[in-house]
Amino acid sequence: MSPAAEVEALASLIAGSSRVTAFTGAGISTESGIPDFRSPSGVWTRYDPRDFTFDRYVDSAEVRASSWAMRREFFALAVEPNAAHRALARIEESGRGGAVVTQNIDGLHQAAGSTHVVEIHGTARTVMCIGHAPRRGAPAGCGFTAPYTWAFAQVDAGVADPPCPECGGLVKSATVSFGQLLFPGVVEEALALAAGSDRVVAVGSSLQVYPAADVPVAAVRHGARLAIVNDEPTPLDRIADVVVRGRAGDVLPAAVEAALTA
Repeated sequence: MSPAAEVEALASLIAGSSRVTAFTGAGISTESGIPDFRSPSGVWTRYDPRDFTFDRYVDSAEVRASSWAMRREFFALAVEPNAAHRALARIEESGRGGAVVTQNIDGLHQAAGSTHVVEIHGTARTVMCIGHAPRRGAPAGCGFTAPYTWAFAQVDAGVADPPCPECGGLVKSATVSFGQLLFPGVVEEALALAAGSDRVVAVGSSLQVYPAADVPVAAVRHGARLAIVNDEPTPLDRIADVVVRGRAGDVLPAAVEAALTA
């Protein structure tokens, strides 16, 4: 199938929908200038991922200080939502969009205008108390949360390892670290959205990380049609109705425009 025919097939799939759930991975954000953590220029070329497990974060003030430095580097990037983020927001605006389920932590879907976003791996835009000595990968904080800028202000004021201002516990980015349990209810919400959709469009995800990749699989099990937009083959291509090879920022705007004006 030619690239134009693939986009036409995706447009047709969206046009015939009543409720679309988008499932997105790192590939949609790299097009906004956020490097993949594992890419040749990614974050893990400058930081050792073995230092960023949940237990290491809890045990080491040095790791916590390094983590804030890494987060500052992340937010130093001047990134904005790209055309693919905006195209998915447009599906929601049209009344066909159920939600966006994302593996990303950057908040770009919300910045593009999507209002129902399920962040499986949390968000870097918020910090949270995880308690004094949480174990087994489970945060056990007092409930304190704040924008990420709160932590940066503390560090700038000379507090290398900012404690929770309410209980004195440890404060961490509200993201899911290696060895950390997923936040309660998030996967269940994502699976429920998938089950209630008639279309799922998976964008920029390798579809190899579970339980996140269960979302499009669950949708197909419940009768939804699946479209995959990705530069590389994925393990779920075989169960997809439409597979489009290409950059999300090129593919999605054209397909959504055609679908919504059909």
